[in-house]
Amino acid sequence: MTYNPIYLDGFSTMPLAPEARAAMLSAWSAPGNAGSPHIAGERAAATIEQARASVARLIGAAPSEIVFTSGATEANNLAIGGIARLAVETGNKRRRIVVSAVEHKAVLEPARALLDKGFDVVVAPVSRTGLVDLTALAALVDDNTLLVSVMMANNETGTLQPIEDVVAIGRAVGALIHTDAAQAVGKTSVDVVDLNVDYLSISAHKFYGPVGVGALYVAAAAPTPLPIQFGGGQQGGVRPGTEPVPLLAGLGAAAQVAAGRIEEDAMHGRRLADRLRSRLAERQVSFVSTTGETSVLPGSLSLVMNGVEADDIVLALGRTVCLSTGSACASGQILPSHVLLAMGFDHRESKSVIRIFCNRYNSDAEIDLAASLIADALLQARHRTGRSHQ
Repeated sequence: MTYNPIYLDGFSTMPLAPEARAAMLSAWSAPGNAGSPHIAGERAAATIEQARASVARLIGAAPSEIVFTSGATEANNLAIGGIARLAVETGNKRRRIVVSAVEHKAVLEPARALLDKGFDVVVAPVSRTGLVDLTALAALVDDNTLLVSVMMANNETGTLQPIEDVVAIGRAVGALIHTDAAQAVGKTSVDVVDLNVDYLSISAHKFYGPVGVGALYVAAAAPTPLPIQFGGGQQGGVRPGTEPVPLLAGLGAAAQVAAGRIEEDAMHGRRLADRLRSRLAERQVSFVSTTGETSVLPGSLSLVMNGVEADDIVLALGRTVCLSTGSACASGQILPSHVLLAMGFDHRESKSVIRIFCNRYNSDAEIDLAASLIADALLQARHRTGRSHQ
């Protein structure tokens, strides 16, 4: 028997919203370059501006504060690299970049790349549940700090960071603030005015939009990052290149839908995650949440499945339930997640973590079946290793 797998890998990418798919198909059926001086160009430009307005509304920004990118990775690189470049070219002597230990590599790597350019990159530790240590952060942020970058929600655990407190620490010394909000935008309420951040990164495919497009919010009062790539001067030269109109149509549609159902989606995701936990417990599955009682993204679960390696479970369920693990493949080797290690989990525990995200389109029946399949896979894995089911 063949059937569609139950999709619970929303940390990696979300299903595409039907509204986003329809918007993209419509845009693809009507070609046009926004820079062209004719009706097709005007239509493309209108689509782009509509998407810009929709993304701005989703996060409480002005449309002029939205710079489109290929995704959150580029947005993070533009924020970090662009501000560092601006500091060098304008004679700003601040050279410290502060990041948390659990940032996505799309933040950690562009920050580390600045080491060769005379910047000092320091990493703030986190608690056992993944929260940034605010006392340690305050000690690391000094008068030489140019930029502080702490994510809104973690891409492996779902932990929600206290961004308002991070901003207060940065503002006290005149530092700029960036947050990678790829996992948060469209899943939980985000208001850039309340957050008071300077830069915020967005990725469409994390909230039911297409892969390959995103945005960087640049506050009107903040310095504009210098470009990290060069071309025709689109988007004020901050991020040149012909705009991908169909992808932006999908991004705009996904943003518009998300804005109208943030609370509904959150309640649905939270309820399904609780249901999955309960069903696993009913099957006497032994697990521990990596985040404890810390606030997490609604619908997210990060569980240590005691006594088994998560990769074995993910592979066993590969055709029936889509999950991911707390490990990453690098150079042909399975390595523990830097996020889990920073939280204090050892290598053995890290290799037993599965990541689950219950999305907008999951049903109660899917969650019940997924729990049963996960429990069966765990039982088989423990029998193979000679461990008991408890």
